[in-house]
Amino acid sequence: MGSVVSAGAADDKPKEDQPKEEKPKAAPAVVTAGSDGFVIQSENGEYRLQLRGLVQLDARFYPGSDQPLAIDNFLVRRARPIFVGTVGRYFDFNFTPDFGGGNAVIQDFYVNAKSGPKLQFRAGKFKPPIGVEHLQGDAYLAFPERSFPASLEPNRDVGVQLHGEVVGGVVTYAAGVFDGTPDGASVDQDVNDSKDAVGRLFLFPFKKGTSALKGLGLGVSGSTGKQSGALAVLAPYRTAGQVIFYNYIATAVNPAGTRSRVSPELSYFGGPFGLLAEYVQSKGRLQKTGTAQFAELTNEAWQATGTFFLTGDKAAYGAVNVKKPLDPSKGQWGALQIAARVNGFKADPASFTGGYADASKSAEKATAWGAALNWFPNKNFKQSVSYEHTTFEGGAPKGGDRKADNTLILRTEFGF
Repeated sequence: MGSVVSAGAADDKPKEDQPKEEKPKAAPAVVTAGSDGFVIQSENGEYRLQLRGLVQLDARFYPGSDQPLAIDNFLVRRARPIFVGTVGRYFDFNFTPDFGGGNAVIQDFYVNAKSGPKLQFRAGKFKPPIGVEHLQGDAYLAFPERSFPASLEPNRDVGVQLHGEVVGGVVTYAAGVFDGTPDGASVDQDVNDSKDAVGRLFLFPFKKGTSALKGLGLGVSGSTGKQSGALAVLAPYRTAGQVIFYNYIATAVNPAGTRSRVSPELSYFGGPFGLLAEYVQSKGRLQKTGTAQFAELTNEAWQATGTFFLTGDKAAYGAVNVKKPLDPSKGQWGALQIAARVNGFKADPASFTGGYADASKSAEKATAWGAALNWFPNKNFKQSVSYEHTTFEGGAPKGGDRKADNTLILRTEFGF
């Protein structure tokens, strides 16, 4: 009798005898290092981690100053490891802690979703879109410290923002909702239910042409929101040397209503020349703590900063690409830039007549002029020296003027 073989019996082999299906090998990661940092990314670039850094070391001197906080000193102004990257092609992130000044804080921590340059969405902690100098990166400033308008603008806040550029970069925009921060301050969480609406529109009207004004930018930014409660503190205003010259009476004054800001702005970069200028007005409603006394006070600040490369390098809002990096064997010495700045501040006189600020300690007006010399051996290194002279109206006992402030800053900066 013949044997019966069931269909497929010939294929009934143990699993270990079956030929194994080979999985496709993952593409190797690409690792690079250069002047822009250290990068690990997938072959197609859709997953990317970039390690960058910024270190700023200062030597500060205050010749002729008699202010208690104007102490000659050496300090680490900023020490930031910076982690930026892309996850899944459409999502970028930025994580920037800062260990400068003996403190540990998170300066930036946000995620940015992008469908293209025209429309992007950002959420987390970052700079609200106000102020042309304020939005410039800390590594790219012409002077070691920002001018008076930065004292009236929010430093960093937590919120969400839509932003992008249209018409081939002729128009850039940003609009967001944030917790709301006092002038010149940063927050990590809100102290009341109200939120700030912030917006900015910036135009480069001659960008697509060949005009000498191709690098001209004009814009306006602003914010509005309510701030109130005993926990909603008010930040002091500082000179370029970070010395306080105006402060509200901290234990007797708190925000109690709408605060709004507006800032017309201008920038120009053409060849070796650069210019930034802006005006900021900050208006807020304050209350004498524990009383029914209110006042709406308006403070103002302005600045104009001009720069020029003596070596013919191209001025820029961001990083400077040094044409001839330091190489003595080739007679190359990097790039040399000079800068000049004038800026001013004016407090609302009602802050003194109403008892919200002490006229014997806080100045009503401050006007400053300064000069700086910046040497860029290469893209990653900058050595600068700056001097700024500030005069005041008010701010001294018996109705006198506060003594002029002189600030000399030598900064060594390393970034990648």
